[in-house]
Amino acid sequence: MPFSHVLLALAVVAVWGTNFVVIKFGLSELPPLLLATMRFALSALPWLLFIKRPAVAWRYLVAYGVFIGFMFGLLFLAMRADVSPGLASLLMQSQVFFTLLLVAWLQHERVARQQLAGLALATLGFVLIAWQSFDQSHADVTPLGLSLALGGALCWACGNVVSRSIGKVDMLGFMVWSSVFAVPPLLALSLWFEGPAAITEALPRASLAAWAAMLWQALGNTLFGFGAWGWLLARHPAATITPMALLIPFFGMGASALLLGEPLQAWKLGAAALVMAGLAVNVLLGQRPRPA
Repeated sequence: MPFSHVLLALAVVAVWGTNFVVIKFGLSELPPLLLATMRFALSALPWLLFIKRPAVAWRYLVAYGVFIGFMFGLLFLAMRADVSPGLASLLMQSQVFFTLLLVAWLQHERVARQQLAGLALATLGFVLIAWQSFDQSHADVTPLGLSLALGGALCWACGNVVSRSIGKVDMLGFMVWSSVFAVPPLLALSLWFEGPAAITEALPRASLAAWAAMLWQALGNTLFGFGAWGWLLARHPAATITPMALLIPFFGMGASALLLGEPLQAWKLGAAALVMAGLAVNVLLGQRPRPA
Protein backbone atom coordinates (compact mmCIF):
# COMPACT_ATOMS: atom_id res chain seq x y z
CA MET A 1 0.00 0.00 0.00
CA PRO A 2 1.44 3.43 -0.91
CA PHE A 3 2.72 5.45 2.03
CA SER A 4 0.23 8.23 1.26
CA HIS A 5 -2.61 5.72 1.65
CA VAL A 6 -1.18 4.56 4.97
CA LEU A 7 -1.15 8.18 6.15
CA LEU A 8 -4.75 8.63 5.01
CA ALA A 9 -5.84 5.54 6.95
CA LEU A 10 -4.01 6.78 10.03
CA ALA A 11 -5.66 10.18 9.63
CA VAL A 12 -9.11 8.57 9.58
CA VAL A 13 -8.35 6.47 12.65
CA ALA A 14 -6.95 9.52 14.43
CA VAL A 15 -10.13 11.47 13.66
CA TRP A 16 -12.33 8.65 14.94
CA GLY A 17 -10.22 8.22 18.09
CA THR A 18 -9.75 11.86 19.07
CA ASN A 19 -13.43 12.52 18.38
CA PHE A 20 -14.20 11.30 21.91
CA VAL A 21 -12.42 14.38 23.24
CA VAL A 22 -14.36 16.57 20.80
CA ILE A 23 -17.60 15.01 22.08
CA LYS A 24 -16.63 15.94 25.63
CA PHE A 25 -16.14 19.57 24.57
CA GLY A 26 -19.57 19.59 22.96
CA LEU A 27 -21.20 18.08 26.05
CA SER A 28 -19.82 20.92 28.18
CA GLU A 29 -22.42 23.22 26.56
CA LEU A 30 -25.13 21.03 25.05
CA PRO A 31 -27.44 18.35 26.47
CA PRO A 32 -26.37 14.89 25.22
CA LEU A 33 -29.50 13.96 23.27
CA LEU A 34 -29.61 17.39 21.63
CA LEU A 35 -25.94 17.06 20.68
CA ALA A 36 -26.68 13.66 19.12
CA THR A 37 -29.64 15.13 17.22
CA MET A 38 -27.52 17.96 15.83
CA ARG A 39 -24.73 15.56 14.93
CA PHE A 40 -27.04 13.65 12.56
CA ALA A 41 -28.90 16.70 11.31
CA LEU A 42 -25.60 18.20 10.19
CA SER A 43 -24.51 14.85 8.74
CA ALA A 44 -27.60 14.81 6.52
CA LEU A 45 -28.12 18.45 5.53
CA PRO A 46 -27.26 19.84 3.12
CA TRP A 47 -25.18 16.89 1.93
CA LEU A 48 -28.06 14.69 0.77
CA LEU A 49 -28.80 17.37 -1.83
CA PHE A 50 -25.43 16.63 -3.46
CA ILE A 51 -24.72 12.99 -2.59
CA LYS A 52 -26.72 10.37 -4.44
CA ARG A 53 -28.86 7.99 -2.42
CA PRO A 54 -27.22 4.54 -2.41
CA ALA A 55 -29.02 1.76 -4.24
CA VAL A 56 -30.43 0.05 -1.16
CA ALA A 57 -33.96 -0.43 0.12
CA TRP A 58 -35.36 2.32 2.33
CA ARG A 59 -35.83 -0.13 5.22
CA TYR A 60 -32.08 -0.56 5.49
CA LEU A 61 -31.51 3.19 5.61
CA VAL A 62 -34.19 3.56 8.29
CA ALA A 63 -32.97 0.65 10.42
CA TYR A 64 -29.32 1.68 10.24
CA GLY A 65 -30.10 5.31 10.99
CA VAL A 66 -32.19 4.43 14.04
CA PHE A 67 -29.62 2.00 15.45
CA ILE A 68 -26.66 4.33 14.93
CA GLY A 69 -28.66 7.25 16.26
CA PHE A 70 -29.38 5.35 19.48
CA MET A 71 -25.70 4.37 19.60
CA PHE A 72 -24.57 7.98 19.71
CA GLY A 73 -27.41 8.98 22.01
CA LEU A 74 -26.40 6.36 24.60
CA LEU A 75 -22.70 7.18 24.17
CA PHE A 76 -23.29 10.89 24.72
CA LEU A 77 -25.44 10.17 27.78
CA ALA A 78 -22.65 8.02 29.18
CA MET A 79 -19.95 10.60 28.49
CA ARG A 80 -21.88 13.46 30.07
CA ALA A 81 -20.65 12.50 33.54
CA ASP A 82 -20.36 8.72 33.85
CA VAL A 83 -17.45 7.60 31.67
CA SER A 84 -14.23 9.33 30.62
CA PRO A 85 -13.51 9.88 26.91
CA GLY A 86 -10.54 7.50 26.93
CA LEU A 87 -12.51 4.66 28.48
CA ALA A 88 -15.45 5.40 26.18
CA SER A 89 -13.21 4.91 23.15
CA LEU A 90 -12.20 1.54 24.57
CA LEU A 91 -15.66 0.37 25.65
CA MET A 92 -17.17 1.15 22.26
CA GLN A 93 -14.86 -1.43 20.69
CA SER A 94 -17.03 -4.09 22.29
CA GLN A 95 -19.19 -3.58 19.19
CA VAL A 96 -16.79 -5.93 17.38
CA PHE A 97 -17.71 -8.80 19.67
CA PHE A 98 -21.39 -7.90 19.88
CA THR A 99 -21.43 -8.02 16.07
CA LEU A 100 -19.72 -11.40 16.10
CA LEU A 101 -22.30 -12.84 18.50
CA LEU A 102 -25.28 -11.28 16.72
CA VAL A 103 -24.17 -12.66 13.36
CA ALA A 104 -23.70 -16.12 14.92
CA TRP A 105 -27.19 -15.94 16.45
CA LEU A 106 -29.19 -14.29 13.69
CA GLN A 107 -27.38 -15.52 10.60
CA HIS A 108 -26.23 -18.90 11.94
CA GLU A 109 -22.55 -18.42 11.22
CA ARG A 110 -19.97 -20.42 13.11
CA VAL A 111 -17.53 -18.47 15.27
CA ALA A 112 -13.89 -19.48 14.79
CA ARG A 113 -11.86 -20.60 17.79
CA GLN A 114 -9.49 -17.68 17.36
CA GLN A 115 -12.42 -15.29 17.56
CA LEU A 116 -13.65 -16.96 20.74
CA ALA A 117 -10.16 -16.58 22.19
CA GLY A 118 -10.21 -12.89 21.28
CA LEU A 119 -13.64 -12.51 22.88
CA ALA A 120 -12.38 -14.14 26.08
CA LEU A 121 -9.38 -11.81 26.29
CA ALA A 122 -11.46 -8.69 25.67
CA THR A 123 -14.10 -9.83 28.17
CA LEU A 124 -11.44 -9.93 30.88
CA GLY A 125 -10.66 -6.30 30.07
CA PHE A 126 -14.31 -5.29 30.23
CA VAL A 127 -14.74 -7.17 33.53
CA LEU A 128 -11.79 -5.22 34.95
CA ILE A 129 -13.45 -1.96 33.92
CA ALA A 130 -16.74 -3.15 35.43
CA TRP A 131 -14.96 -3.94 38.69
CA GLN A 132 -13.46 -0.46 38.81
CA SER A 133 -16.86 1.12 38.09
CA PHE A 134 -17.91 0.27 41.64
CA ASP A 135 -14.88 2.08 43.10
CA GLN A 136 -16.15 5.47 44.26
CA SER A 137 -12.63 6.88 44.67
CA HIS A 138 -12.40 7.90 41.01
CA ALA A 139 -14.78 9.26 38.40
CA ASP A 140 -13.47 7.44 35.31
CA VAL A 141 -16.52 5.20 35.01
CA THR A 142 -19.71 4.44 36.93
CA PRO A 143 -21.99 1.40 36.59
CA LEU A 144 -24.47 3.63 34.74
CA GLY A 145 -21.79 4.89 32.36
CA LEU A 146 -20.59 1.35 31.70
CA SER A 147 -24.15 0.18 30.96
CA LEU A 148 -24.89 3.11 28.65
CA ALA A 149 -21.62 2.73 26.74
CA LEU A 150 -22.10 -1.02 26.27
CA GLY A 151 -25.71 -0.38 25.25
CA GLY A 152 -24.42 2.05 22.64
CA ALA A 153 -21.92 -0.54 21.41
CA LEU A 154 -24.75 -3.08 21.11
CA CYS A 155 -26.75 -0.61 18.99
CA TRP A 156 -23.64 -0.12 16.83
CA ALA A 157 -23.42 -3.89 16.40
CA CYS A 158 -27.07 -4.00 15.34
CA GLY A 159 -26.26 -1.36 12.75
CA ASN A 160 -23.34 -3.48 11.58
CA VAL A 161 -25.66 -6.44 11.06
CA VAL A 162 -27.94 -4.22 8.96
CA SER A 163 -25.10 -2.92 6.79
CA ARG A 164 -23.69 -6.44 6.50
CA SER A 165 -27.01 -7.61 5.10
CA ILE A 166 -26.81 -5.28 2.11
CA GLY A 167 -23.26 -6.14 1.04
CA LYS A 168 -21.06 -3.59 -0.71
CA VAL A 169 -22.45 -0.08 -0.76
CA ASP A 170 -21.29 3.51 -1.11
CA MET A 171 -20.68 4.00 2.61
CA LEU A 172 -20.48 7.79 2.42
CA GLY A 173 -23.88 8.02 0.73
CA PHE A 174 -25.25 5.38 3.07
CA MET A 175 -24.17 7.35 6.15
CA VAL A 176 -25.52 10.66 4.82
CA TRP A 177 -28.93 9.28 3.85
CA SER A 178 -29.34 7.05 6.91
CA SER A 179 -28.54 10.03 9.15
CA VAL A 180 -31.91 11.51 8.15
CA PHE A 181 -33.69 8.74 10.04
CA ALA A 182 -31.62 9.14 13.18
CA VAL A 183 -32.90 12.68 13.72
CA PRO A 184 -36.64 12.16 14.50
CA PRO A 185 -36.24 9.61 17.35
CA LEU A 186 -33.32 11.51 18.88
CA LEU A 187 -35.19 14.82 18.67
CA ALA A 188 -38.27 13.24 20.24
CA LEU A 189 -36.19 11.83 23.09
CA SER A 190 -34.45 15.18 23.56
CA LEU A 191 -37.80 16.99 23.75
CA TRP A 192 -39.18 14.39 26.18
CA PHE A 193 -36.23 14.04 28.55
CA GLU A 194 -34.32 17.32 28.19
CA GLY A 195 -37.28 19.55 27.41
CA PRO A 196 -37.97 22.24 24.81
CA ALA A 197 -36.51 24.89 27.13
CA ALA A 198 -33.12 23.17 27.16
CA ILE A 199 -33.05 23.20 23.36
CA THR A 200 -34.16 26.82 22.94
CA GLU A 201 -31.65 27.93 25.57
CA ALA A 202 -28.66 25.79 24.59
CA LEU A 203 -28.48 26.32 20.83
CA PRO A 204 -28.60 30.16 20.78
CA ARG A 205 -26.00 30.30 23.58
CA ALA A 206 -23.68 27.70 22.07
CA SER A 207 -20.18 29.04 21.53
CA LEU A 208 -18.15 28.68 18.36
CA ALA A 209 -16.32 25.82 20.05
CA ALA A 210 -19.61 23.96 20.62
CA TRP A 211 -20.69 24.49 17.01
CA ALA A 212 -17.25 23.36 15.87
CA ALA A 213 -17.72 20.17 17.91
CA MET A 214 -21.09 19.58 16.23
CA LEU A 215 -19.68 20.23 12.77
CA TRP A 216 -16.72 17.98 13.47
CA GLN A 217 -19.15 15.13 14.12
CA ALA A 218 -20.62 15.62 10.66
CA LEU A 219 -17.65 16.74 8.57
CA GLY A 220 -14.83 14.89 10.28
CA ASN A 221 -16.44 11.62 11.28
CA THR A 222 -19.04 11.17 8.56
CA LEU A 223 -17.92 12.89 5.38
CA PHE A 224 -14.15 12.60 5.75
CA GLY A 225 -13.98 9.49 7.92
CA PHE A 226 -16.39 7.19 6.11
CA GLY A 227 -15.65 8.72 2.73
CA ALA A 228 -11.88 8.15 3.01
CA TRP A 229 -12.30 4.73 4.64
CA GLY A 230 -14.62 3.60 1.87
CA TRP A 231 -12.18 4.97 -0.74
CA LEU A 232 -9.35 2.94 0.81
CA LEU A 233 -11.44 -0.24 1.05
CA ALA A 234 -12.26 0.10 -2.65
CA ARG A 235 -8.55 0.05 -3.48
CA HIS A 236 -7.05 -2.38 -0.98
CA PRO A 237 -8.07 -5.69 0.62
CA ALA A 238 -10.11 -5.32 3.80
CA ALA A 239 -7.47 -7.38 5.62
CA THR A 240 -4.97 -4.60 4.89
CA ILE A 241 -7.16 -1.67 5.98
CA THR A 242 -9.33 -3.01 8.81
CA PRO A 243 -6.51 -3.79 11.31
CA MET A 244 -5.65 -0.09 11.44
CA ALA A 245 -8.93 0.49 13.28
CA LEU A 246 -7.25 -1.20 16.26
CA LEU A 247 -5.54 2.15 16.86
CA ILE A 248 -8.80 3.96 17.67
CA PRO A 249 -8.54 3.39 21.47
CA PHE A 250 -4.86 4.37 21.31
CA PHE A 251 -5.77 7.75 19.84
CA GLY A 252 -8.81 8.08 22.09
CA MET A 253 -7.02 7.38 25.36
CA GLY A 254 -3.91 9.29 24.32
CA ALA A 255 -5.83 12.41 23.28
CA SER A 256 -7.91 12.35 26.46
CA ALA A 257 -4.78 12.06 28.60
CA LEU A 258 -2.98 14.87 26.76
CA LEU A 259 -5.86 17.32 26.28
CA LEU A 260 -8.13 16.59 29.23
CA GLY A 261 -5.65 15.24 31.76
CA GLU A 262 -7.40 11.87 32.03
CA PRO A 263 -5.23 9.66 34.28
CA LEU A 264 -3.96 6.39 32.84
CA GLN A 265 -3.87 4.19 35.93
CA ALA A 266 -2.39 0.70 35.89
CA TRP A 267 -5.85 -0.94 35.88
CA LYS A 268 -6.92 1.16 32.91
CA LEU A 269 -3.80 0.32 30.92
CA GLY A 270 -4.26 -3.35 31.83
CA ALA A 271 -7.86 -3.31 30.68
CA ALA A 272 -6.83 -1.58 27.45
CA ALA A 273 -4.11 -4.18 26.86
CA LEU A 274 -6.60 -7.04 27.29
CA VAL A 275 -9.24 -5.47 25.05
CA MET A 276 -6.68 -4.54 22.40
CA ALA A 277 -5.21 -8.04 22.51
CA GLY A 278 -8.67 -9.50 22.07
CA LEU A 279 -9.37 -7.21 19.13
CA ALA A 280 -6.02 -8.06 17.56
CA VAL A 281 -6.65 -11.80 17.87
CA ASN A 282 -10.13 -11.38 16.38
CA VAL A 283 -9.06 -9.16 13.48
CA LEU A 284 -5.64 -10.61 12.66
CA LEU A 285 -6.10 -14.30 13.46
CA GLY A 286 -9.84 -14.87 13.27
CA GLN A 287 -11.01 -16.93 10.36
CA ARG A 288 -13.91 -15.91 8.17
CA PRO A 289 -17.09 -17.33 9.74
CA ARG A 290 -18.69 -20.21 7.88
CA PRO A 291 -22.35 -21.18 7.82
CA ALA A 292 -23.18 -23.65 10.60
